[in-house]
Amino acid sequence: MESRIGINGGHSQSVAELLAKLLADEFLLSLKTRNAHWNIEDPNFLSLHKLFETQYGELDTIVDDVAERIRSLGHFAPASMKSFLSLTHLTEAGREKNDGRGFITELLHDHEDIIIRIRSQINELALSYHDVGTSDFFTGLMKTHEKMAWMLRAHVG
Repeated sequence: MESRIGINGGHSQSVAELLAKLLADEFLLSLKTRNAHWNIEDPNFLSLHKLFETQYGELDTIVDDVAERIRSLGHFAPASMKSFLSLTHLTEAGREKNDGRGFITELLHDHEDIIIRIRSQINELALSYHDVGTSDFFTGLMKTHEKMAWMLRAHVG
């Protein structure tokens, strides 16, 4: 059934495409954070293990929220590794060491990349696509990523 929520079809499709790319980024970041949680080898193992667990839990919630936002606009969310890898702006990491500084630096970079990307799309969503709801949603996600980045940054000084 067609969604009738006051966003024209072309705008709705464009917004869904932005959300699909964000979903892919969020999914990959969640997976990378889970990898850090599982594979960390560091003198601060326990605190970093817990930090990464907290963060991938938050990211898993974000992934679900983004997918549901796509569905609320009347579109289908991508849901395969192949589609996520084709849509993401992030890269999978090739790690030589599983140390805390390396994981934190990599994850921090990814959060900052997502923050910058989201920030650049907030006004576009509201002004060009007339979707204040998704613009507000992006603002909330940006704030969440800013806090998560702060937590990571605090561990590297």
